[in-house]
Amino acid sequence: MNFKFKIILFLLIFSSGMANAQFVKEHGRLSVKGTQLVDKNQKPIVLRGVSLGWHSMWPRFYNEKAVGWLTKDFKCTIVRAAMGIEAGAHSYRKEPEFSKNKIEAVLKGAIKSDIYVIIDWHSHNINLKEATAYFDEISKKYGKYPNVIYEVYNEPDYETWPEVKAYSEAIIKVIRANDPDNIILVGSPHWDQDVNLPAADPIKGYDNLMYTMHFYAATHKKELRDRTDEALKSGLPIFVSESAGMEATGDGPMDYKSWQEYIDWMESKKISWITWSISDKDETCSMLKKSSHSEGNWKDEDLKESGFKTRELLRKYNKEK
Repeated sequence: MNFKFKIILFLLIFSSGMANAQFVKEHGRLSVKGTQLVDKNQKPIVLRGVSLGWHSMWPRFYNEKAVGWLTKDFKCTIVRAAMGIEAGAHSYRKEPEFSKNKIEAVLKGAIKSDIYVIIDWHSHNINLKEATAYFDEISKKYGKYPNVIYEVYNEPDYETWPEVKAYSEAIIKVIRANDPDNIILVGSPHWDQDVNLPAADPIKGYDNLMYTMHFYAATHKKELRDRTDEALKSGLPIFVSESAGMEATGDGPMDYKSWQEYIDWMESKKISWITWSISDKDETCSMLKKSSHSEGNWKDEDLKESGFKTRELLRKYNKEK
C-alpha cells in the first residue's frame, strides 16, 4: 500500500466517522410538520435504529459503549431505552434508582454518539403517579438536549382510548413544563394497533406530538398498514417505535417478505422505525447470543438471525444519513 493510497483511505474513514458522529449536530431539534417528522431546517427526516430490550431483564446492555457500538456498527441514528416498569428482577417499581441510572447511561451514550434517543416508559398499564414523577425529573435533567424523545406509554393493551388519552395528557403537561419542544410519542390501544382511535380524537393543545404504531411482520399484515394510512390521511403523525420481522409473540420464524413490505411502506411514507430488540433471550426477536459482550464489539458469531438482518437493513437505509 503506497503512502498516497494510505492518506486517501485515512481521509475516507475519518470523514465517514465524522459524518456518523454528527447526526444530531446536523439535524438538530426535531419537530412535527403536518404528519412529517422534520429537522431543524424543516426538512423531512427518517430515524432508523433499535430498541434495547427491557432494562429490567437485560441491564447489561444499558451502557455508553454499547450505544457507541450500535452507532458505529449498526449505523443507528436512534436508540430506544425501554425501562421496564413492573416486569423483571430490576423493574422500576422494585429498584427505581438502579432503573434511572440504566436509562441515563443510554441517554449519555446517545448524546456522546450524537444520535437521538427515546426514553420509553415500557409498560402495558397506566402508572400515572410513578410516570408523573419520572417524566418530571428526566425532562428537567435532559430536556435541553435535542437528542431526546419521550415515549410516555409503550403499549396500552386493554385500556380504552379515553383512558390512554387522559393519562397521556397528564404526562405531556408535566413534560412540557420543563421541555417545551422535544418530540413526545403517544401510544394507542391494542398494543399500538388501533391508531384509528386517536386519529378520530387526537390530543389537542400541544405541538410536536406523534403517535406510535407497532408491528411484527409475520403477524400483522396489510390491514394494519391500511389502517395507519387512513390515520395519516386524517392528519395523525405516526412513528413506528417498535417492530420486527417475526410473530407478535417475539418468536417463530422470520417473515422476510412481509417485513420488507413494511420497510418499503415506511420508507415511502418517510416514517421513522425502530427494531426490537437488543437482548440475548432464547427467542427470535432477541438479536444477540449469550456470547455477546455487554459493551458491544460483537462479532458475527454473536448475532442471531434477527440481528444480522436488522444490521443489514440499518446499514442500507441509513447509508445516506
